[in-house]
Amino acid sequence: MSLTFTFDPAITPALREGVLELWTDVSNAGGSVGFVPPVTREDIRPELVKHMVAMAEGRTRLLVGHDEAGGVAATAFLTFNTHRLMTHWLWLYTVMVHPRHQGKGYGRDLLAAAERAARGIDGIEAIRLTCRGGLGLERFYASCGYKEVGRVPDAIRVAPGDDRDDITMLLPLT
Repeated sequence: MSLTFTFDPAITPALREGVLELWTDVSNAGGSVGFVPPVTREDIRPELVKHMVAMAEGRTRLLVGHDEAGGVAATAFLTFNTHRLMTHWLWLYTVMVHPRHQGKGYGRDLLAAAERAARGIDGIEAIRLTCRGGLGLERFYASCGYKEVGRVPDAIRVAPGDDRDDITMLLPLT
């Protein structure tokens, strides 16, 4: 089975709760999505609200992957760069696949859907994202066509004594 992707879905209470549940589960499984476990839905809710506000203001767009049961199984937020000299590329944030769906190729499917979505946005020539070192994420993104274009050693402090590199990846669309 594959995921069904929707770009700019209608934001319903069920979708908000599904994204919140996904983000919590991914975080608690050790996913590199802005939190360190353990977290609760209430820990994550303020960040989701920030994303939703950015969506309402037209600064961010949401890509959702639903599984065969209709549940939220994957997400990525495409965020426009507001600097007037950098509007030709966008950021990809909070790239998540539910832990129960890991190893099925859904991460690649999500990135391919994000690329298709970005290609459909007038004037966008590249996707940029950052990832946390120490997990092999840069190898995964590279296998999907992204190139490492920057690295700041020890920029992310996961815990005392556990600092990770902040890695910037770029996917040219032209």
